[in-house]
Amino acid sequence: MAHSFFCSDCGFESAKWSGKCPSCGSWGTLKESKTVLGKKGATSRRSTHQSKPERIIDIQTEGIARLATGITELDLVLGGGIVSGMLTLIGGEPGIGKSTLMLQLSQWLGSVGKKVLYVSGEESDQQIRLRATRLDVHSPNIWLYCTTDVDAIIDVIQQTNPDCVIIDSIQSVHIPSLDSIPGSITQLRESCSRLARIGKTLNTPIFMVGHVTKEGLVAGPKIIEHIVDTVLYFEGESRGQYKILRAVKNRFGSTNELGIFEMTSTGLKEVSDPNHIFLSRDLAPHGTSIGCVMEGTRSFIVEVQTLATGSSYGTPQRVAVGLEQKKLAMLLAILEKNLALYLRNSDVFINLAGGMRSGDTALDLPILAALISSLKDSPLPEKSVFIGEVGLNGEIRPVSQSEARVKEALKLGYTSIYLAADSKLRSRKGVHKVKHIKDVYSLFG
Repeated sequence: MAHSFFCSDCGFESAKWSGKCPSCGSWGTLKESKTVLGKKGATSRRSTHQSKPERIIDIQTEGIARLATGITELDLVLGGGIVSGMLTLIGGEPGIGKSTLMLQLSQWLGSVGKKVLYVSGEESDQQIRLRATRLDVHSPNIWLYCTTDVDAIIDVIQQTNPDCVIIDSIQSVHIPSLDSIPGSITQLRESCSRLARIGKTLNTPIFMVGHVTKEGLVAGPKIIEHIVDTVLYFEGESRGQYKILRAVKNRFGSTNELGIFEMTSTGLKEVSDPNHIFLSRDLAPHGTSIGCVMEGTRSFIVEVQTLATGSSYGTPQRVAVGLEQKKLAMLLAILEKNLALYLRNSDVFINLAGGMRSGDTALDLPILAALISSLKDSPLPEKSVFIGEVGLNGEIRPVSQSEARVKEALKLGYTSIYLAADSKLRSRKGVHKVKHIKDVYSLFG
């Protein structure tokens, strides 16, 4: 074995240690790892290669089909279903519902006659059986194997030839021949590599559950995310009712889609109409506006809540929940510069209702409209939606897929829609085009 150092943030490999990663510039992230060498490893790597190069236009793809999971939300995030041989990593905070989703996925696949191998390295078979009973997981096509030995897992996969494999979790399994503890960089890298190799060889899709760090990233080096085909994050408050499944990497589909689930006493259920999650049914109070965001092909109406109040504790607070802190600072500067509103002595709080998180620039206009409403202590017009990006000089710019956003707002009963004057959208009743943030300010008289 040879020694090398891997950056836990970006996966950069170096032959020697240094305090700062040469690739991403992070400090103290280079961790020592052992590199497995030898003829056995080299032979196994060569076995997965083609015998000779082929022209890309000659490669046949008709036989490649996606396997529907039976869960519309999960299929949407995966890009249409499970691809043969795909390696998927699903991460999330403890208690968020990762194991619940994987156990229910086993039931959905087993119910259509697919053989599922569920490998657990953290719980006993009795514990999983009790949870399966609560979730009504009863398919005879689900096979449970409790072990932490990767070599044993690979042997069972070769012997049983399942249609899908679930590893819960990747941090708990290890290779006994390696002189390092489970969860270390060496173990994670080699375990993922071997599982990926067997999955690609047998065309067996493999789902791996991964823990996350306090920063919200999958625990372990970034090299794990480089190895797998798809990385999914399960988000939401651990005690909250609604969970969001988001793809941050997907070799077989878009990374803009998201799925929404509701956690119930009998497991996760799909949310067919997610708009009611992000909206309150009460009349719009001061400091509240309605916006529309796009996540892939789906549009969501979201409620933007703001509060601007005088600061009594020295340095004013700037708190943003659901969007970047720098975005808040930029929007406040736009207000001060273009509307001469004095905010330097005010605490400002912004929240996207329902636990929504988005970086969509179409939220610029509703955020500024809500801030003006809070500062003026006056509500915005009833049943109004604001859609638009705001430039540094206060001009309102059009956003992508305006037609889909307007249709979603009209479908939900909103009668006044404010968007950029330059939007390439045909005139219709209830649509108001605005050029500058001053036009929004004039709504308050």
